[in-house]
Amino acid sequence: MDRNVITAGKDTLVFVEADKCYKVFGPDSDKATVLNEALNQALVEETGLHIPKLFEVTTVDGNWAIVSQYIRGKTMAELLDMYPEKEDVLLTRFVDIQREIQSKRCPLLTKHRDKMNRKISETDLSATLRYDLHNRIESSPRYNDLCHGDLDPSNVIINEDDEAYIIDWSHATQGNREADAARTFLLFLLDGKKERAKKYLRTYCGRTGCSRKEILGWIPILAASQSVKGIRHQTDFLHSLIYLKEEELESLDE
Repeated sequence: MDRNVITAGKDTLVFVEADKCYKVFGPDSDKATVLNEALNQALVEETGLHIPKLFEVTTVDGNWAIVSQYIRGKTMAELLDMYPEKEDVLLTRFVDIQREIQSKRCPLLTKHRDKMNRKISETDLSATLRYDLHNRIESSPRYNDLCHGDLDPSNVIINEDDEAYIIDWSHATQGNREADAARTFLLFLLDGKKERAKKYLRTYCGRTGCSRKEILGWIPILAASQSVKGIRHQTDFLHSLIYLKEEELESLDE
């Protein structure tokens, strides 16, 4: 059968074969990471959200692979590029999809605060700064909202029946919805889309009643967590965010 390659990155290859989507991991990917991603997807599937059905975990050409339902359609990122005049409408729908995700509970997922504490411990930041970031995490409100953890428009597919499916649950946790919104805001910034980031934040706060200040308060923590990935072109920008004081965070939305 022919393999229709969708994306080919450094660590993963995604292709379609016989109406199934194969996410093939690179040879350096460990078994536990792959199985954990599959488990996350299986757990979230049980919430009733529109996500691709998980079929199996297998190997392809000697590499681990997750096999899921193939969703035909366009990502919301593609739609935003195709119809810039509909940006407000599409971002509102995107926020409503995120609200639906966060309305669910998935008690077997990793807790977001545990993941953030672990990531902060892995950074090369000073002990004083790590201590401050750990304290910020521990002093935050404790919630159990389902958090996607990597939600941007490229992870939402609108199918041929105009139904939205959410993909890529490798970073899913349970925790604070403001933190999840902050992560999405940060992803827009890292993609060089500051104006869209600001519009997203205004829309999210307007649709949820969440505090802009509480969302932005998560940015130094999330920037520190992201810095662990060691993506060279992001390093300077992330460090500029990590060191922002509370009163300076407001400037991100100006």
